[in-house]
Amino acid sequence: MCAITDQPLPYVDRLPERPAEAVTLAVIHCTELPDLATAREYGEKVLYESGAGNSGHYYIDRDGRIACYVPGTRIAHHVRGRNADSIGIELVNRGRYPDWFAAGNQTMSEPYPPAQVEALCRLLAQLRKDFPNLRAVAGHEDLDTARVPASDDPQVTVPRKLDPGPLFPWDAIVPACGLERIRA
Repeated sequence: MCAITDQPLPYVDRLPERPAEAVTLAVIHCTELPDLATAREYGEKVLYESGAGNSGHYYIDRDGRIACYVPGTRIAHHVRGRNADSIGIELVNRGRYPDWFAAGNQTMSEPYPPAQVEALCRLLAQLRKDFPNLRAVAGHEDLDTARVPASDDPQVTVPRKLDPGPLFPWDAIVPACGLERIRA
């Protein structure tokens, strides 16, 4: 059993429900924020008329602690076009923070610590038990391939999403989790 701390977001009850059988995909993200507390602040921001915001379901801190912000039987806003059938897993990692869209800041240099990677493997194993149709895994960057004008040079475009990024250990995760990696 995977140790998970429930820390529901204030608007969880406003998110649509779905049966566990609807989940077919796990989407791996990185927070692109400095720490879990800042990720929580972002997750609590109300952005939609429904009273909900953007958030993953699970958050894994650098030390391997796992928090559940949204139950997997609720639809969270974490990836364009795939929210209804997926679970979002956020790994605390600076990514491109704080200049996400600056043309000169598109290199993600923070590695994923072993404790975080091990916790992700345990979580994925638990999710495969809890969600019987979970068969695939993807990175946020695999599904959201849109480009946007760079914040420091609108003549240049940069990826809107680049997570979990080039340092994410797909070669270790995919064989360990037993899920098929998909891309857009």
